[in-house]
Amino acid sequence: MIRPIGSDELLPRFVYDVDEHHKLMHEAESLPSVLISSQAAGNAVMMGGGYFTPLQGFMNVADAMGAAENMTLTDGSFFPVPILCLLENVDAIQGASRIALRDPNMEGHPVLAVMDVEAIEEVSDEQMKIMTQKVYRTEVMEHPGVAAFNSQGRMAVSGPIQVLHFSYFQDDFPDTFRTAVEIRNEIKERGWKRIVAFQTRNPMHLAHEELCHMAMERLNCDGLVIHMLLGKLKPGDIPAPVRDAAIRKMVELYFPPNSAMVTGYGFDMLYAGPREAVLHAYFRQNMGATHFIIGRDHAGVGDYYGPFDAQAIFDEEVPKGALDIEIFKADHTAWSKKLNKVVM
Repeated sequence: MIRPIGSDELLPRFVYDVDEHHKLMHEAESLPSVLISSQAAGNAVMMGGGYFTPLQGFMNVADAMGAAENMTLTDGSFFPVPILCLLENVDAIQGASRIALRDPNMEGHPVLAVMDVEAIEEVSDEQMKIMTQKVYRTEVMEHPGVAAFNSQGRMAVSGPIQVLHFSYFQDDFPDTFRTAVEIRNEIKERGWKRIVAFQTRNPMHLAHEELCHMAMERLNCDGLVIHMLLGKLKPGDIPAPVRDAAIRKMVELYFPPNSAMVTGYGFDMLYAGPREAVLHAYFRQNMGATHFIIGRDHAGVGDYYGPFDAQAIFDEEVPKGALDIEIFKADHTAWSKKLNKVVM
């Protein structure tokens, strides 16, 4: 099976041991706590599920700048985007060495994770500008990802975390939400060796379906993982429950048994186009996929990115040898009247 990035095994930050989990939940209630942003909560969920292996927690400013500028952290390891816990106010945790991070997306704001605080730093306007430009390729606040990133505050709290809950994702999507650990285990159970992953934040139409069939055939894959985003989207996007039901019906009708898995992950869409495509490839390798489909305007929004920028970045900017997963670069698809099918 394909190795996780930077490690021989997945390193999920979720606390699976029942006794340790109970102990931490009890401890967390007496710790100084902060309400984190939805974006930071999504990052914690992803670390909890092992998707961001080998990352142990939220980055400090130096690592975040390295990720933004050249996808390389201060220790030389690869990560394509900053993973920050940005706060507007840190008065409640000033001087604390251990804090509780509270979930903004659930009623009552339960504890999502416990952090060992290594640093509390102020991010300068210039640093925010650089990170925004490098990751999103624009500073225009009309861009939904730029607006979300820049609305979180300027105080970065960093350090390793222990995740205690998967937010609302496990509760609201029990049949679909899966950690990287769970997906790897299911791939092993199914006996798949070559696995192609497909990212979606929308219901899949005919061209998407045929693109998956084409990729499986051309790559000689025995398994497809349809991996949908379950987190927050921009206004106007299709709600996750509708998308989930539509995709499941498509797989039931048009894919052979034991050829496709329908799964989802808990994360807020960045709409960062090329950079988000690299992040998508990163955590698809960690979940066990050997190949990843990237098509036209992957993870894009509006006209901020060229139609195939998300493919070009792998050749032009990703450090050589950083990823083992192979990219299936999908071209335009169209309906052929002559052949009576979708062609690429």
